Amino acid sequence: MAAVSLRLGDLVWGKLGRYPPWPGKIVNPPKDLKKPRGKKCFFVKFFGTEDHAWIKVEQLKPYHAHKEEMIKINKGKRFQQAVDAVEEFLRRAKGKDQTSSHSSADDKNRRNSSEERSRPISGDEKRKLSLSEGKVKKNMGEGKKRVPSGSSERGSKSPLKRAQEQSPRKRGRPPKDEKDLSIPESSTVKGMMAGPMATFKWQPNVSEPVKDADPHFHHFLLSQTEKETGSTSIQAADSTAVNGSVTPTDKKIGFLGLGLMGSGIVSNLLKMGHTVTVWNRTAEKCDLFIQEGARLGRTPAEVVSTCDITFACVSDPKAAKDLVLGPSGVLQGIRPGKCYVDMSTVDADTVTELAQVIVSRGGRFLEAPVSGNQQLSNDGMLVILAAGDRGLYEDCSSCFQAMGKTSFFLGEVGNAAKMMLIVNMVQGSFMATIAEGLTLAQVTGQSQQTLLDILNQGQLASIFLDQKCQNILQGNFKPDFYLKYIQKDLRLAIALGDAVNHPTPMAAAANEVYKRAKALDQSDNDMSAVYRAYIH
Repeated sequence: MAAVSLRLGDLVWGKLGRYPPWPGKIVNPPKDLKKPRGKKCFFVKFFGTEDHAWIKVEQLKPYHAHKEEMIKINKGKRFQQAVDAVEEFLRRAKGKDQTSSHSSADDKNRRNSSEERSRPISGDEKRKLSLSEGKVKKNMGEGKKRVPSGSSERGSKSPLKRAQEQSPRKRGRPPKDEKDLSIPESSTVKGMMAGPMATFKWQPNVSEPVKDADPHFHHFLLSQTEKETGSTSIQAADSTAVNGSVTPTDKKIGFLGLGLMGSGIVSNLLKMGHTVTVWNRTAEKCDLFIQEGARLGRTPAEVVSTCDITFACVSDPKAAKDLVLGPSGVLQGIRPGKCYVDMSTVDADTVTELAQVIVSRGGRFLEAPVSGNQQLSNDGMLVILAAGDRGLYEDCSSCFQAMGKTSFFLGEVGNAAKMMLIVNMVQGSFMATIAEGLTLAQVTGQSQQTLLDILNQGQLASIFLDQKCQNILQGNFKPDFYLKYIQKDLRLAIALGDAVNHPTPMAAAANEVYKRAKALDQSDNDMSAVYRAYIH
């Protein structure tokens, strides 16, 4: 296909990674966002979403030329809404064109009228004008007629400018009102996962380093290459907080482990229309989900053998191994083509061992630990860190959208486990510091509430900080993230540092405080109960 010339303001179909082609518009990027090096690309704002990204030229196609082809291929609801948004954009742009042409005609008429008034009037013309004025006055006396408003705009101005392909302009500096190129947005990006676009031919997307220069633009879908290792591929796929538009996979899903995190995950999978079979060591926990439409599996092996993709989320390395290698375990149900996704937070050695035994039976393996807590799990707002089988990661797309707001693919097995332990090491250490600060405030005669108010107005302000401080101030340690599990993660993170001879003194100190809290019988309380280690 011959190269197509594109410019700022053009409507296009943009193809990004594993996502289907989506209608968008070439716009100016934010000032602080640097253009990636390498091949020529444009900054595209997608219709019907809050998504925007740098897209290579070979991954862009003109909107009008391929519209019919795209509509035939994709029948998803969110896709149709995006196309409708484009058409509305074009209708408004056309309306503005008509308004502009009417204004030009009115200006011409006024100029002609002005010229007529400035011309000297003859005697005959004066008599005709006098008669005409008499008729007008008579008509006005009979009653005033309402003048139609025509096409003038009312209320708030539309932010949409005319479509650039209808009114092309010369290349070069954009007009001052280029900010009006914004596109109507919905609150979800997830409709971009509506389905495959197999018949639409795109150039292969060669990986290039792209850096997110502005942290406020968290809806970017980026592909990066880790320069330190030269091999680890990282892809962040923002599926946003609103899960109402997920198109569920037709694959049968299994889920093992209905703890604080697993329960919320399964609930969201069911809400989004997935077919789910559940199993839990304590069978009574399955009852609620059976009522919501889940199927019951009698053993992990049975779940794996009857499902296409089986997820598991258990407490620690021992539980993860027992689930796979134990009697009637996962491994007994694995056969070629069966998929297993371990969402437990464990060490890299454990997850590597599990991957090897699954793959040895012809299965496919993905590790996908999650960052979050019970509330985020219930809300479908988890952050998923995945590594292993890239194809399986893509097959899990609709599931990850249902359970989380963002997913990252981190390359080979073990990388997600390491990253998850580092994240929880930082979180656990921070929680211990919060508790230490509140107790120090108390013993020095300072108001703990005032300390929280000050922190909430500063750079440390966050939902995590506020919630955990409120737990402490109210003495409410109902578990949102078990203290025993954050201590386990600190222990594993310290071991990770030891394995590479890297010091972790802050984590080690925090770990000792959590161990004291466990000794005070706080294991099954929320991690914020570490506070009690300081007051006893």
